[in-house]
Amino acid sequence: MSWVFLLSQGDCLLPYITRFCSTITMKKLIVSMAIAGLAVLGMGQDSAPKQVAPDGAPKQIAPADAKNHVGENVTVCGKVVDTRHFKYGVVGHGKPVAFDLDQPEPNPVFYFIAFGTGVEGEKEVTEAYKDKKVCVTGKVSVLQAGTAPDILAPDRSQITVQAASK
Repeated sequence: MSWVFLLSQGDCLLPYITRFCSTITMKKLIVSMAIAGLAVLGMGQDSAPKQVAPDGAPKQIAPADAKNHVGENVTVCGKVVDTRHFKYGVVGHGKPVAFDLDQPEPNPVFYFIAFGTGVEGEKEVTEAYKDKKVCVTGKVSVLQAGTAPDILAPDRSQITVQAASK
């Protein structure tokens, strides 16, 4: 009975059972890490009510208003006025391109990040949206304090080009 108590406490006093105790301790560690990881994922679920229009679509907002909707799933519409190409790509997506809406660097009010497809991906995605009015749907985030809010749009279906007004 004392052996069971010693082993369950992880207290290995005898050299010939140390290997067995470390196996039990490692199993406890792995199970604890798995439970902690699942708890973090569970707490990360969005518990805030979604901002949706009466028809069930995400709420449409202006780029300058995006800072008031961080963490919400919305549609931001504006004119692409500037682009930035990143030096490094993302595996499976290629090199990202950032598109500023309504106000360019150095003081953008909002930007979204999209990816091109194929070898000429950057050029293709830039030509698709540059100087056009677009709407992008997704969760608004802020990468660093003091920077403009953004939406990451890895799926191009999140972005729609608006018809030119007459």
